[in-house]
Amino acid sequence: MKDNRQAQRKLQLSPSTAKVWLILCLLLMVAGLTAYTSTEPVIPMGDYVFNYPANFGNRLNVPADNPTTQQGVYLGRLLFYEPKLSATNTISCGSCHQQSQAFTDGKVLSVGVNNGLATRNSMSLANLLWARKFFWDGRAAGLEEQVSFPLTNPHEMGQSIEVSVKKLSNTKLYPGLFKIVYGDSTITGERIAKAIAQFERTLISANSLYDKYLRNAYKPTVDELKGMELFNRGPDPEKGIRGANCTHCHGGPKTYLELFHNNGLDSISKDEGMAAFTGLVTDRGRFKVPTLRNIALTAPYMHDGRFKTLDEVVDHYSEHIKQSVSLSAFLQGESNEAGGKSLKLLPKEKKQLIAFLNMLTDSTFITDKRFADPHQSTKN
Repeated sequence: MKDNRQAQRKLQLSPSTAKVWLILCLLLMVAGLTAYTSTEPVIPMGDYVFNYPANFGNRLNVPADNPTTQQGVYLGRLLFYEPKLSATNTISCGSCHQQSQAFTDGKVLSVGVNNGLATRNSMSLANLLWARKFFWDGRAAGLEEQVSFPLTNPHEMGQSIEVSVKKLSNTKLYPGLFKIVYGDSTITGERIAKAIAQFERTLISANSLYDKYLRNAYKPTVDELKGMELFNRGPDPEKGIRGANCTHCHGGPKTYLELFHNNGLDSISKDEGMAAFTGLVTDRGRFKVPTLRNIALTAPYMHDGRFKTLDEVVDHYSEHIKQSVSLSAFLQGESNEAGGKSLKLLPKEKKQLIAFLNMLTDSTFITDKRFADPHQSTKN
């Protein structure tokens, strides 16, 4: 008995020591809970509500079989920036469509896996919610269809859909997310494309100085106003009206129309454009009219990235339109000089036009955290 009492006394802790141990245990529990909760992101749920100005119009392009949801956009954003979708695990959609450059990449031709080059310049992804034809040649009739091309193209991401599905299925992250979005954890190419398309439809740019001007929240400079006037007018030298003739193709608040034109880059275009799949001579060199929003951030310009600056672009339309059988009718016979064969803008007018184009830069679009690469800790 004496030995047992002595053993019990040896096991007893002093009040101060016991208090220290209690505090340490509590701290460890809190740290454990924090570590656990930080790996379990809160996923937004429910319908996604698009926010855009009324003057953009409600002719949205959202297919009935792919309604936009918050959880779908969440998944699509992760997949948009997911390098596992490429053959080398180094390239994602976001590699060629970088937010800081209005979702272009600043290259003449994008660089894909194994240093392969894309065949055309990377287009901006701004305001695709209203678009109906995709790629420079319009070969895709929807975003869901468009997504599959760069994923599997050997010069871009270069990986079969089957391999992409297998890679994502072997992660801890994606099966659970696909279940939340689609009802079960099955990962398919169609579901990958639908999720990425949902995210891309949320990339709305509508807060430039031009937008602020339209809602009476910004007063343009003299040059910006003059440039705006030139942009919105066609020339009529007989009446003394000078214009840059831009709105036939870039009219409306979104600064693009769903049009395809040969804009006079070459007499005989090396790139067939739409003619590659229509077979029509009149479609040779015809390409999609891109939006001019954030145009100051999306150099180089044209389908082949041949122009490095906006000055070169304006010079082209002013003096260097090449005649061809497929040249856009909007570019024929337009001149600020009576009997002139080219637009012939004055040097001052060119600067004013570019001043207006700079008004189309939306700084909130290129810094919006909703569009940025998700935190790397969410990827496995």
